[in-house]
Amino acid sequence: MAYAGISWSSSGYEVAVLGSDDGALRPTTVFAPRRVEDLISYLRGLGPELFTVVESTNGILDGRLMAAGLVVHRADPRLLPARPLFGSVPAAALAEAGRRSPHNLTRLVRTRGTQTGREKEIDSWIASSTDMLARLDRDGLALSHGDRDRREVALTFDDGPLPPYTGQVLDILERYGVPGTFFCVGMNARAYPEEVARMREQGHTVANHTWSHPMLPELDHGQLREQLERTQDALSEAGGGPVSRLFRPPYGARTPEVLGWLAETASQVVLWDVAPDDWAMPGADTIAGLILDSVRPGSVILLHDGGGDRSQTVAALPAVIEGLLADGYRFVTVDELARPHGTGQPALATG
Repeated sequence: MAYAGISWSSSGYEVAVLGSDDGALRPTTVFAPRRVEDLISYLRGLGPELFTVVESTNGILDGRLMAAGLVVHRADPRLLPARPLFGSVPAAALAEAGRRSPHNLTRLVRTRGTQTGREKEIDSWIASSTDMLARLDRDGLALSHGDRDRREVALTFDDGPLPPYTGQVLDILERYGVPGTFFCVGMNARAYPEEVARMREQGHTVANHTWSHPMLPELDHGQLREQLERTQDALSEAGGGPVSRLFRPPYGARTPEVLGWLAETASQVVLWDVAPDDWAMPGADTIAGLILDSVRPGSVILLHDGGGDRSQTVAALPAVIEGLLADGYRFVTVDELARPHGTGQPALATG
């Protein structure tokens, strides 16, 4: 049995592998963000009994690992040393957590991802934030949907950029002349700046979805700030120019404290009211059908262009666009959707 811990930092992913005893089985190996396929090949080469461990601030990698047939476990904070200001706990600490107490770790399910087993906890966090979210909505600092009197909808895409899916989504949007809003993960934006630059060139909104897709309620104030600021920098550098202050929390997870911190940054928290769970890959027809059955004027539609195999999302997109156009909807970006009624200006300036 081998135990592989995968950590992340500004430079990419680090893999530490331990055997069943205390000795290192292999030297620590570092993979740049563009080399995830090489990382997967490396792990698969360690044998079928590999026990792979990530932690909850690394929420963008597990889907790709599981799609490759790897068994992935999550180690929660109570089992780990304290995290640094930016980055996860060391890869060796994650591998050791798997070797020392494998039964205390959660085996991830592909249809639930890093949130596996934490659904009730996330629901509790969200429920506790209802009043704070309503207050931010009144102040123009939160949005779940736009004006119900305007027959407009916003297509949004999370977790990218990730070739080839981001490019395929952009091809479809360009073909139909439809704008989108892309909530990008900083690590992926740093890896694929050409994809972000193309989003800008086509007139789409580029927005922040954290650096590593963490559970925000587990971060302290400084760690949250680093996630946002480093992602803003990566997005600004990719193609140049200002970056929207729109922000989408991973998993929609928030607490009143987290929302208060986000308000301090003048970020506008963007949620959604239509979510076909395309990341769980229920089938392209199911994805399209769920969207077309659920959309209302002002809807914010949650889709994904990264984090795993997004071929079903790509396949569903033309039917979604054609169906909504036929039903008299106009597509807008989220910042257009957020503009006050009767104005042509977004509710929140970008910069």
